[in-house]
Amino acid sequence: MLPTDSRDEALRKETLVLAAAFITALSVVWVATYSSLGLYLSAAIPLAYQLVSIANLVVFARTKRYRFFRACELALSLILPFALQLSLGGFVASSGVVLWSFTAPLGALLFSGRKEAARWFAAFLAVIVLSAALDPFLSNKTLEIPHWIRISFSALNVLGPTGTCYFLLQYFVRERDRAAEMVAAERERSERLLLNVLPQPIAERLKAGESLIADGSPEVGVLFADIAGFTPLSATMAPKDMVQLLNEVFSIFDGLAADHGLEKIKTIGDAYMVASGLLGARLDHARHLAEMAGEMQLAVGSRGAIQLRIGIDIGPVVAGVIGRNKFIYDLWGDTVNTASRMESHGIPGTIQVTERARMHLASWFEFEDRGIVEVKGKGAMHTFLLMGPKEAAPVHDETFPGPAHQGTSRPV
Repeated sequence: MLPTDSRDEALRKETLVLAAAFITALSVVWVATYSSLGLYLSAAIPLAYQLVSIANLVVFARTKRYRFFRACELALSLILPFALQLSLGGFVASSGVVLWSFTAPLGALLFSGRKEAARWFAAFLAVIVLSAALDPFLSNKTLEIPHWIRISFSALNVLGPTGTCYFLLQYFVRERDRAAEMVAAERERSERLLLNVLPQPIAERLKAGESLIADGSPEVGVLFADIAGFTPLSATMAPKDMVQLLNEVFSIFDGLAADHGLEKIKTIGDAYMVASGLLGARLDHARHLAEMAGEMQLAVGSRGAIQLRIGIDIGPVVAGVIGRNKFIYDLWGDTVNTASRMESHGIPGTIQVTERARMHLASWFEFEDRGIVEVKGKGAMHTFLLMGPKEAAPVHDETFPGPAHQGTSRPV
């Protein structure tokens, strides 16, 4: 076998080698029986098959020339049973040994394909027709073969080809099914990896053949969070400890995003980006985004040593997939930039939001007016700090039920 062989091609080669070795071993029965009866010409034919087949296996093992090996084995399977039948005196005298010739078209079907098999089947039919035409003119050697041997060989010539065909097909189908299971498992693994990178609706659109995915959404909540003072903190940590810290924190955030039905967009260094209101989200998506922000602060606050800055804005965005080799589902627009600025210009341990975000969330949450903040690239902006839920905040929309509130945001 070659390292470049596909699993299917390797299976075909393995099955053909198995078939050649099996029939070569089985031929000992004919060689021994006909030799003991003094039918040396008839014994020489299966012996010749053995010798040529063994030589063919050796040549294939050394040269890896599969097509030559396959053609030789199929030709031997077709011609030598026909020659053996002629030497014994026809159908009856040979107990129908020509039936072994059927292994040639069957082998072609397994090892070459349907078109090649059709040609070998036509050759098999020609051999049968020629055998029938020559049968009346052959010298019958029946008298030289005991009756019980003829009966035994009749059974063997029926069971041999059919049994060989069955076990080869059984082996081939079993290995093919095993390969199919491996392919299915690999496909499932690929699906999981794809869904780790892209939202499921986007992944389905890509698999359906959609090459350019770009959607405009009029009202999307965007949250950016990063660890305050992470750069000097990371300088004091071993690489393994730093990565472990980020993994622990971001894994918590991933769980919160899943609980609230939000879309994690990406991480950039120590920054985490999540969005609400995408891909058919619930009507109260903005509330869930704000709740997640509070729960993120609680989760990180319980660790003691680190603090988060969180920024939120709500507005129109463009969402789409970019890249060829490594896909990424990303968001663009002023809302994204502004949410990022809310985070970078925020106060450690707080959740800073824009005025339009406060208007979306005012029914559910209390805010503290931070006043006018000079924001890079935006100028002066009126911003607010999210303090926590109102004591008498409206219940979740029953049409779009959300997860139970897992904690309460405290003033930050």
